[in-house]
Amino acid sequence: MKNPLSILALVSALPWCGAAQQAGVPTEWEVQKLVETVATQSARILPLIEQVRPKEWVAKGASDTYLQQWDSAHSQAAALKISSQNLVHEPTRLTAAMDTFFRLQSLETVLVSLIDGVRRYQNPALADLLRGVLSESSASRQQLRQYLTDLAAAKELEAKVMDQEAQRCREKISRQPVAAPVKKKTGN
Repeated sequence: MKNPLSILALVSALPWCGAAQQAGVPTEWEVQKLVETVATQSARILPLIEQVRPKEWVAKGASDTYLQQWDSAHSQAAALKISSQNLVHEPTRLTAAMDTFFRLQSLETVLVSLIDGVRRYQNPALADLLRGVLSESSASRQQLRQYLTDLAAAKELEAKVMDQEAQRCREKISRQPVAAPVKKKTGN
């Protein structure tokens, strides 16, 4: 037999679950499709970054800041690839979604400057290709941002419902009479 309090908690949470879905959290299928798109796009960036040769630029008089930017871009692209793959496996995990989004944002920031160096010191076509991949992923990045916001709101709502239900259960339990202690028999 199931615990009546747990059944009551589930039943009372049903309207909230529907509200969370209506509030904008996409279906699991939509999330999986978005996450796979982000993972595919992020996997395309790393091989392009590996074609960038900032050491050669420095030899031609470029600032060594490009070396740091390349290291940062390379690290972020590699981490983004792993992060987005993790998100594909656990699309409703808030920390995985946040990690993927923040890495994507960080990569974009460093790539914008690095692309200028690629155009100036190496190959304008490669710069255009990098910029194209970034532009292509813009819509997915915005959708991921919106999903992240919606997921956080849904998680907050879930926590609020669980807290309210826990408070209600505590109140109910605290109103129940305390059973009298059983007296021990003393005797020889």
